Amino acid sequence: MNEEKTIVDLQVKKDIEDEINALKFTKNFRSATAEEWYIFMKNYADPETGGAAGKAIIHYNLYGNKEIFINTTIIFDDERLFNKELYSLVYAIADETVNRLVGYANTLLSVHAGSNSYHAEYKSN
Repeated sequence: MNEEKTIVDLQVKKDIEDEINALKFTKNFRSATAEEWYIFMKNYADPETGGAAGKAIIHYNLYGNKEIFINTTIIFDDERLFNKELYSLVYAIADETVNRLVGYANTLLSVHAGSNSYHAEYKSN
């Protein structure tokens, strides 16, 4: 049983690496306080259009000169990503999206992916 689990874990790890290596973004919209990016994945896409698997909306909240907090919402459109077995993949893609598009700024993240939805907070020291 442990050998079977190890094989599955290795396959999930490979799938995550493949998706992250192929991950692409296109900016769709930009205003003074927000950006919207399409998220393109290797094996996942919007089921209706065949386009981006999801989108990231980045909203900048600026409070004076000291406090900068970014609200990031990621919405996945490919319903296959709602499968609980793909939570690790959804988490890894969302984490990579924040790292690439937001960087190391203080960020509140909200991920919408059916049963794989979650909220997280990224804080820099």
